[in-house]
Amino acid sequence: MVAPEAVVEQAPLLRIITPDTTPEEVAAIVAVFSALGGGTPAEAPVTSEWASPARKQRTYPGRAPAHGRGAWRASALPR
Repeated sequence: MVAPEAVVEQAPLLRIITPDTTPEEVAAIVAVFSALGGGTPAEAPVTSEWASPARKQRTYPGRAPAHGRGAWRASALPR
């Protein structure tokens, strides 16, 4: 035999207290509240490694990258 589930009464989420409210006004209020969201927070966007600022710098084993005047020329020359 299955036990009957207990019925839990909850307070209404929205209560209209003005007697002359039209269904269109109630629908507008519900639309605004549903657009506000709620519930679970949005997930953080996944950042691509291609967009990482660290990829914008060239790394050279054992030395700092060249910078300043003529850096582009010095970057390809052996030291």
